[in-house]
Formats: sequence, structure tokens, C-alpha cells
Amino acid sequence: MLELHNGALNVPEILKRWYEDESTSNYGAYIPFVGTVRDESGIEGLSFDVYEPILESWYKAWEEKAAAKGAIIKMAHSRGDVMLHESSYIAAVFSPKRRVALEFIDEFVEDFKASAPIWKYDLINGKRVYAEDRSTAISGSGLLA
Repeated sequence: MLELHNGALNVPEILKRWYEDESTSNYGAYIPFVGTVRDESGIEGLSFDVYEPILESWYKAWEEKAAAKGAIIKMAHSRGDVMLHESSYIAAVFSPKRRVALEFIDEFVEDFKASAPIWKYDLINGKRVYAEDRSTAISGSGLLA
């Protein structure tokens, strides 16, 4: 399940809903990861643009990897502005075994950071400024790729 939300994520609502969705499944592990906007470099928050067709394709590949391990992956991400100390990213793995869930969430979050087509902007003085120093180029992307 991939969810995109406008603005900050409602962490308690999303995690509760995901947990309830899987409460009758036979998963022994539920490992969530919640990313929040840190106070750094004088920013007021972050703003996100999402290229949905590539994100959906990237996510589908991860769903297939999870299914091969008997697990499922869920993810929610923000579009637009998210202020300091609010959440812009939630991922969760449900798995019969804790080791699978622990390893899978780590791999998923790291690949998300490196590969997901989401562009991050700093919010400074009410303006969006591309966060180039904290962004990761997507392998194979760009005009000269």
C-alpha cells in the first residue's frame, strides 16, 4: 500500500489504521519507521515534489520483494509543505518473522532515500529552496544518463 498525502502525515491515524488492517493476519512482526523534519540549517520545514509514475513502479518492485519473503510493505509520503517536527515519511513492514521485518525495513528505507523520485526543498523565509546538499541523485537519471 502506497499512500501520498498533501502536507504533514497524521502518524497516529496512519499507524493505527495499518495495524488494524493487519490485526487478523498471522504476522509476528510489525516494524514501523517514521521520518520527521529536523530543525537544521535555519529551515522552517521541507517541501516535496513527487513523480508518481516512477514512485509507483519503484514501490511495486519492493512489494514483490516483500511478498517473496512472506511479508508486506506499506508506505506513506507527503506532497507539498511539512513543517518542523512533523512527519513526511512512514514505512512499515509486516512479516511472520522479526528478523525478516527488521532487515527488510532497513533495506527499504535506505533504498527509498537513494532511489525514490521525490525532490526535497527547504522552506526558508516562506520560500522553497532546492535542498541540493541533502539530496541524492537517482542513478541513471538526468539528461546525460
